[in-house]
Amino acid sequence: MRSVPQGIRRIVLDVLKPHSPPLTELSLMLVRDARVSGVNISLKEVDQNTESITITLEGDDLNFSSIREVLEDAGAVIHSIDQVVAGKSFVEEVNLQLEDT
Repeated sequence: MRSVPQGIRRIVLDVLKPHSPPLTELSLMLVRDARVSGVNISLKEVDQNTESITITLEGDDLNFSSIREVLEDAGAVIHSIDQVVAGKSFVEEVNLQLEDT
């Protein structure tokens, strides 16, 4: 019988990192975790010494402590957790349109 995914399945992080390691290397560092099935890193802003990035990770039962440790080892700082999806299925955010009054 196939097991049903549990725990954290997607997490979106707002992160500040130094220029090194490059995004390609950071993504490979994150997918070394067997629980991570995919990583998307988007560059938002570049400063003289740092890069602001958004990291989206997907997998089954993601371990936030392990993810944070990899990022800290790379010299990165998590500014915020912007989204978390957990449970048996992915529940997407619903944007409600407010009516003009």
